[in-house]
Amino acid sequence: MANSKYLTPAVADVDLIIEAHWIATMAADFAVLEDHAVVVHDGLIVAVLPSEAAKQAFRAAELVNLGEQALLPGLINAHTHAAMSLLRGMADDLPLMTWLEQRIWPAEQALVSPQFVQDGSLLACAEMLSGGITCFNDMYFFPQATAAAASQAGMRANLGLLVLDFPSAYASDADDYLQKGFDAHDSWRNNPLISSSIAPHAPYTVSDRSLEKVITYAEQLALGLHTHLHETLEEISRSESQYGMRPLARLAKLGLLGPDLLAAHGVHLLDYEMDMLAAYGCHIAHCPSSNLKLASGMAPVVDLLAKGVNVALGTDGAASNNRLDLFSEIRLAALLAKGVSADASALPAMQALAMATINGAKAIGLDEKIGSIEVGKHADLTAVRLDEVLLAPYYDPISHLVYCCGREQVSHTWVAGELRYCNGVYANIEPQELKDIVNTWQVKIQQVKQPTK
Repeated sequence: MANSKYLTPAVADVDLIIEAHWIATMAADFAVLEDHAVVVHDGLIVAVLPSEAAKQAFRAAELVNLGEQALLPGLINAHTHAAMSLLRGMADDLPLMTWLEQRIWPAEQALVSPQFVQDGSLLACAEMLSGGITCFNDMYFFPQATAAAASQAGMRANLGLLVLDFPSAYASDADDYLQKGFDAHDSWRNNPLISSSIAPHAPYTVSDRSLEKVITYAEQLALGLHTHLHETLEEISRSESQYGMRPLARLAKLGLLGPDLLAAHGVHLLDYEMDMLAAYGCHIAHCPSSNLKLASGMAPVVDLLAKGVNVALGTDGAASNNRLDLFSEIRLAALLAKGVSADASALPAMQALAMATINGAKAIGLDEKIGSIEVGKHADLTAVRLDEVLLAPYYDPISHLVYCCGREQVSHTWVAGELRYCNGVYANIEPQELKDIVNTWQVKIQQVKQPTK
């Protein structure tokens, strides 16, 4: 196994030592450490060293021995619509545009409010924390309500300041969306767990004028961009009819391409378009379950990675997945890559795990803080049980994490060194609160008139 790297502490007293049989660091060398410990103080990782050496060098207020478990960086969900958890299963087995225009948008117009978003986002946070997700990259209405839910749950979130050209319960036009977004951004400036991006929904819902404003503000405020791109063939066809070019070409013409752009899906990309994404340093959030469920297609992940494009993993919203489960996405991404390419060596286990950790951190501009277990980074960590009899035997912990384990094997989730979930118990969320949310909104959602088939 690789040698450990650690920092000699200024003081011996620390907040927390976590010992694990395996530590998947996801650092640049992808070291997997055996019988090591992660030392945490003030929310930061201050040392990674052999377990016995850690106990000799530090006095911890709390010692957690995980036994045969694996410790890995907290998973990063690179594309979500968290509040849509309340719409889970409401409109299944439909293609994207039918699903969106005839079912989801009408329901949102009737239902969406700050309370809807806060309640739905808290439900999503609970699901994600129990599955080892410590950070999510979101795009939805009323982002301050999502921030409130994430703050209650103790999760890290990068919240998109949504921009659309049509009115909603949230805003009247693109200028109103932008202003409300900037007000939200200002409201959480002092929250260390909340960051922002500007989120023009998609090229087919945002005009040239609005996109030009988006890039201007993004540059002025040093914010990243988060959008949907090339998700379906219909999206591309509409763009060619309306603008005489494919969506990616339009974004390039308007100046939106660059290392601050995270594009969700990227299913239908031509070879030269993948070269363009690589040249500009753009990122793709791959959402395999959502793409399959909506019959959008299968993203060319192997080709994107081969060309040097950073590919992260997202679940999309629970309305189109229907799970916020990154372990499912990791496994599915690896298997799809092999099947589509007819190459069993494509997207090996370590690379698939990187898509849900360090690649996700890079995609949202937080790789200096999270995404790997390294000295100086925030202690966003996930513990996974490898010793369950139904998983035995195991020979390679990374293989097991990708191909065998599910979110049900997650035992602990820490965010900035604080334990937020442990074996079915949340630090800041009561089960009855979640039940009340579901019972309240399910009745209201069922009352929304649905179109006849």
